[in-house]
Amino acid sequence: MAAELEVKKENWIENLRVYFGDIRSEMKRVTWPSREQVQSTTLVVILSVFIFAVYFKVVDFVIEGTVNKAYSALVK
Repeated sequence: MAAELEVKKENWIENLRVYFGDIRSEMKRVTWPSREQVQSTTLVVILSVFIFAVYFKVVDFVIEGTVNKAYSALVK
């Protein structure tokens, strides 16, 4: 039983070593974006978020006004 446990422990350690070796190998093959690419795509994301925020605020304002007018008409 102790020998079997020792084999599993060694196998686990070896598997972990192989796993990290594979990660290192894959990371060497990754094509990383340039600083300019990261900055431009970040700018696009930030601008898109603000544009959608304004759009949803306008839609919310219109829906709120419509619901309030409908409610006022029904309550009278």
